[in-house]
Amino acid sequence: MAGIGGNLLTLSDWGKRIDPKGKVPMIVEQLEQTNEVLTDMLFKEGNLPTGEQTTIRTGLPTAYYRKTNQGTPNSKSTTVQVTENAAILIARSQLDEDVASLEGNLGSFRLSESKPFMEAMGQAQAQTLIYGSAANPEEYVGFMPRYNDLSAANAQNILDAGGTGSDNTSILLVGWGGDRCFGVFPKGSKAGIEHRDLGLQEVDDDDNNKFQAYVDLFKWKNGLVVKDWRYAARIANIDVSDLIGLTGTQAITASTSIIKLMSRAIDRMPTLSGKFAFYVNRTVASHLRLIGLDKSASAVTVEAGLNQFGQTIHTTRFLGIPVRLVDKIINTEARVV
Repeated sequence: MAGIGGNLLTLSDWGKRIDPKGKVPMIVEQLEQTNEVLTDMLFKEGNLPTGEQTTIRTGLPTAYYRKTNQGTPNSKSTTVQVTENAAILIARSQLDEDVASLEGNLGSFRLSESKPFMEAMGQAQAQTLIYGSAANPEEYVGFMPRYNDLSAANAQNILDAGGTGSDNTSILLVGWGGDRCFGVFPKGSKAGIEHRDLGLQEVDDDDNNKFQAYVDLFKWKNGLVVKDWRYAARIANIDVSDLIGLTGTQAITASTSIIKLMSRAIDRMPTLSGKFAFYVNRTVASHLRLIGLDKSASAVTVEAGLNQFGQTIHTTRFLGIPVRLVDKIINTEARVV
């Protein structure tokens, strides 16, 4: 027997979407998140139909001192090619024709259902960008798994904040740019979310019986390229309970306090020219501001500015670098070792 409701809009769902005047209301989107890394991330079209192939220099030629009447050996640099594949994120909406006909403004009703799909796509993309794992071949590899081994070649850009329990979180510092870190979409495809209105179609219910429904398809092809790993750093093993209490590993005087490690992370960057940002969750953002107010007002600042819509916003900065919110960064990370 078919399940009631499921992944389709029912008459009950429709009734909850209509205000007392019979119109589609403004829905309070309590499930929305803030993942500002998606708005900061720079994108380019890949050089492959599946993503981007990059060439990275792995070794310099050898230079020699020579004596007179003595030859010099030949030498050369070495390179390696790395392929970063994009992933295909898909969502599909079906709206029963008769349910849709109950609302006079079909366009408004379908638009109200498209908005949460866009939000869900954004949240899924942010989740993969932060935690996407090679263990899931349908995804691309995110930042955290790339900086997750204190003995790896890029370990100098992983700073250990000392947390050993199960309530750890991280801070990311990323330098965006075409020779640094950037997003990629496959060659010949489109950047960002592609929405296709597939119109009225005959579809199957859970019992494989036919009915007519309006169908929308949402697609986002995207990947992450870390062309130069030196332009990202992870401050890992931040003990959240220590941070909240400003004790233990996160006492202001501790060498593992976040403001000290954020300063050290900046020094890991080859240069600070270009676009940089720290990415933190709300817990870290809140306590970073409190630390700034109490102990380091000149290092942590809150600056007023305007967004692209002319609205006033306030940006937290650490030593001049923006601190951006990413709700997908969790407080229950495993310890990085």
